[in-house]
Amino acid sequence: MAFDYDLFVIGGGSGGVRAARTAAATGATVALAEESRMGGTCVIRGCVPKKLMVYASGYGEVLDEARAYGWEIGEGRFDWRPFREKLHAELDRLEGVYRRLLDGSGVEMFDARAKIADPHTVELADGSRKTAKHILVATGGRPVRPDMKNAHLGMVSDDIFDLESLPKSILIVGGGYIACEFACILHGLGVKVTQFYRGAQILRGFDDEARGLIADSMRERGIDLHLGTNVVEMCPEAEAGDAVRHHGTDSDAAGSNGLAEAAPGTKGPVWVKATNGDERVYDAVLFATGRKPNTDGLGLEEAGVTLARGGAIEVDEYSQTGCPSIYAIGDVTDRVNLTPVAIREGMQFVETVFKGNPTPVDHALIPSAVFTQPELGTIGLTEEAAREIEPVEVYCSSFKPMQSAFAGSADRVLMKLVVSIETRKILGCHIVAPEAGELIQLAGIAVKMGATKEDFDRTVAVHPTMAEEIVTMREPVRRS
Repeated sequence: MAFDYDLFVIGGGSGGVRAARTAAATGATVALAEESRMGGTCVIRGCVPKKLMVYASGYGEVLDEARAYGWEIGEGRFDWRPFREKLHAELDRLEGVYRRLLDGSGVEMFDARAKIADPHTVELADGSRKTAKHILVATGGRPVRPDMKNAHLGMVSDDIFDLESLPKSILIVGGGYIACEFACILHGLGVKVTQFYRGAQILRGFDDEARGLIADSMRERGIDLHLGTNVVEMCPEAEAGDAVRHHGTDSDAAGSNGLAEAAPGTKGPVWVKATNGDERVYDAVLFATGRKPNTDGLGLEEAGVTLARGGAIEVDEYSQTGCPSIYAIGDVTDRVNLTPVAIREGMQFVETVFKGNPTPVDHALIPSAVFTQPELGTIGLTEEAAREIEPVEVYCSSFKPMQSAFAGSADRVLMKLVVSIETRKILGCHIVAPEAGELIQLAGIAVKMGATKEDFDRTVAVHPTMAEEIVTMREPVRRS
């Protein structure tokens, strides 16, 4: 059977675009369909705009620190609107780069929603059909709101980048990395931030010691973090009635009548009752309570693709679904939901299918970062997970770094290694510090190569730096 294409990719995010380009480089005929903006979550409504906001939010502390070092600097004031304008211009530029890369690779692009009609056919929104020998689904995921009355009044992470102005106060619901990152970002930009998390500690799944230090640091900065707390009910402020009069607002934007004013682009002000009994009005509410794979209405199950609970596409180690001609990569598979992982999965898909070199996806020892203030960089096993597997030694140092200590800041950093007693290999490395994301990338190379504690010990320290602690810790703080 003759096909229109060797490969049809559904989804124009980082993983789908990389797979399309690398497949085209082998001489394959490739098409790609994207219903929204080219670049996907990472470029348009995730990693890139979020990291630019991280940078913006950190300058307030830089000004304070500079004064401690003798600089005469006036009071700074953040203006959201010019930043937002420049932010969107940068996203437009990056989308253009993605389009040029695809076009230069010979990939045919369709700006349309696509769904699977059969194992070798894709149907576009206009009803036209395209056939392909292989179909790759790379449709990513999306943030979801909790199943509760009036949840539509809360924003999700996608909405933050489109705000016309910042709210004076916000309630962030959730305790994962997205919730914590936006809590730090918005606080740094001058928003009064309250955060609810129903669990005992934020950043579940990360090292306990590291996430505890981050929680302490967030509170020290002024974020009103409530653990073991969730939303019981919420409604528009105008419907709250006596609750507002009796309990007031959490907004500096309150008018003469004591009621908050909505920031343009938000869905507030919103009255919220919490499980701890607190009742308050916020200018805005942000739900960061989970994400869902984008598989609805794609025709996957009809084509023989198995979906897991929650809608994720089930794949094997080569990213192949239950339908041999259909593959899936990235967040839509809900394996490791990180942009570089989706890109790597896309490259390994091409290696397997178009280069005749079956290459399983390697999800072991993936470094990652949480862009809180301070940041968390991590690779490998947490102390808690490692000691469930084998006896370990823990090397750990927490201290005030020179730069912060001189400025009178209470900030502390954490350098932590989890070591196998039997093999001496580093099983986990966890860093809480400014620029921890940069540090963990380099440490990750050594850990991925199988470095031992003695390899770290043989490395001469760079002095004076925070990172030298990684190679100067000689005695374990505990064994388990």
